Amino acid sequence: MMKLRDLAAVVKGELKGDPDIEITGISSLWNARAGEITFVAHKRYLKEVANCQASAILLEEGTEGPFPGSATTGGSNQEPALIRVKNPYLAFAQILELFHPPKVKPGFVSEKAFVGKDVRLGRDVRIFPFAYVGDEAEVGEGTTLYPFVFLGDRVKVGRETRIYSHVTVYEEVEIGDRVIIHAGAVIGSDGFGFVRMEDGQQRKIPQVGRVIIGDEVEIGANVCIDRANLGETIIRSGVKFDNLVHVAHNVVIGENSMIVAQAGISGSCELGKNVILAGQVGVIDHVKIGDNAIVLAQSGVVEDVPAGSFVSGSPAIPHSVWRRVQVSLPRLPELLKTVKRLEKRVEELEKGR
Repeated sequence: MMKLRDLAAVVKGELKGDPDIEITGISSLWNARAGEITFVAHKRYLKEVANCQASAILLEEGTEGPFPGSATTGGSNQEPALIRVKNPYLAFAQILELFHPPKVKPGFVSEKAFVGKDVRLGRDVRIFPFAYVGDEAEVGEGTTLYPFVFLGDRVKVGRETRIYSHVTVYEEVEIGDRVIIHAGAVIGSDGFGFVRMEDGQQRKIPQVGRVIIGDEVEIGANVCIDRANLGETIIRSGVKFDNLVHVAHNVVIGENSMIVAQAGISGSCELGKNVILAGQVGVIDHVKIGDNAIVLAQSGVVEDVPAGSFVSGSPAIPHSVWRRVQVSLPRLPELLKTVKRLEKRVEELEKGR
């Protein structure tokens, strides 16, 4: 439980209303009750405020009331208290962390875990039963390895990182500080490299490179990141992966980029900073995508994408062009009929000369 004035201070917001309201929790705009705080992430949801029972609401700066029909503590028909902030969604995340802090256990290494030779463990590491830590691996201070995690030989994991059950990290992978890797992810498996021989057989090309993952990266469930053929596959700091993403060998992904579910990035691609690949995007090999580019869902990227671009479609083209194409597609059958009529008319006119 926290007073509203304290929450306003945490999110650096402008408070309008009773600063002494006791806030017991945080909930969605539709489910919040008296005593709770909620947020409006977009102005299109403002109409829902009239039916909201929350005692306080986080709003974007410049948003004005009144919001009749809302309730504050005790269920009265007064307006809720308001906290105006630059980014309500960010403020929501900050307050959510206050009411739901992570539960941290003291450091321990289970007797049922396997820890190899010459392993270096930082202070307060937590290694659960049936985790495997290979020879000469390093695990940083405060890091947690959940059951059935596999760390190969000479893997390096930074501080305060969480690796969930059934994650496999192959040998010599480096993982930074405060990384989160969700269940089933595979880091450092062989890249997809083969050469066709004269008899048609595929000969495997040894994949002898590494994977390097920066700080504060989050890797969703069942993500696969391949090791480099030579050199390194690099995931820079702040990158966020949704579930079920594939990253091929020698890919470089720039800081703070976001890769959404079922996207696939082929070998040797380079993504700049703050790039967004939406769901089911496919990128062919050796493509460069510039800083701040956005690729919309189910797009197929077959050539370089300049910085700041907003593209969609397969093959991906500027979104403004793609929209015009989509508007035109339903008209194609009638346009073809018109063209055929015109061709016939031209043919008749030519014969009449």
